[in-house]
Amino acid sequence: MTTEAEIRHGLYIEHRTALIDYAARILGSREAAEDIVQDAYLRFTPGQSPIGSPRQTVAYLYRVVRNLSFDVLKRRKVEARQQEGEPLHWTIPVETENPEQALMFCDQARQRLDDARTAVEMYRFGGHTLEEVARHLDVSVATVHRHVKSAMMKIALALDAPVS
Repeated sequence: MTTEAEIRHGLYIEHRTALIDYAARILGSREAAEDIVQDAYLRFTPGQSPIGSPRQTVAYLYRVVRNLSFDVLKRRKVEARQQEGEPLHWTIPVETENPEQALMFCDQARQRLDDARTAVEMYRFGGHTLEEVARHLDVSVATVHRHVKSAMMKIALALDAPVS
């Protein structure tokens, strides 16, 4: 009797070359495509998604490869924009129509900064989990992770910078 894992592995092996070709057309790089197909396989492993007919399962695998490839393209675009010196969209000043809107915007920005600071303090120094921090701040775990990761990168860069 063939197990679900064996079926998945067999379908992956059978379509691996075609998946790499598919991802390479999207990404423009065979090396990047091979990485994407490997990541797709890890997401495709048993327990990650229900298995249907072989055709549905292969279609799902192609969709995973496609989505991961587009994620890489988006990441490249953001990185290229940062390297070109083009400011990130959230760093561009927001035009406000009146002083009340300007005050509300400043309050929102201040609150986000406070949330980020609290997230780092709770997670890195207080020993709390991301889930606990998210509940405390009433935000998603992904938002807390983004706050902590961003802040820790800035701290690392500041510590690595030469003292003048």
